[in-house]
Amino acid sequence: MEIERVENWTKLPLALKGPIVWTYPVPTRMGLAKGDLVLEIGFDSDCDSTLRDEIRGITETELIENSTTDVVDAVIIWWRDGDGDLVDELMDAITYLAENGSIWVLTPKVGRDGHVEPSDIQDAAPVAGLSQTSTIALAKDWTATRLVARKSVKR
Repeated sequence: MEIERVENWTKLPLALKGPIVWTYPVPTRMGLAKGDLVLEIGFDSDCDSTLRDEIRGITETELIENSTTDVVDAVIIWWRDGDGDLVDELMDAITYLAENGSIWVLTPKVGRDGHVEPSDIQDAAPVAGLSQTSTIALAKDWTATRLVARKSVKR
């Protein structure tokens, strides 16, 4: 059987297009790359071990757990309802973050134990001097919200 190359896939019948599937590993979608240092906060037995393995595989570094004296390229915060004050946690995370780094707040999806309302993150981010840029479905049970330092206004 010979397969034809379709030059314009938009003209295919809808049934032949199939589902859209992400082909990039999740850590790549998070902006992580080889050599990146990643600080991990809030790790517990409910965290997604596959995601953690993928992050280590892409960065080729071990996750730094809870605190460090190094400047890191990204901070991952596993955050659940009842974990405490998110603003305080974000302020602590900023101290380790490189200038162009991101903080990813990972929360249980709706219907999972420990689910956090998106408005809780939206409210906490600006108080900590951060802006929310995107939210992605990260794993079976976890959603990730990307936060970055607010850009200063030039006068």
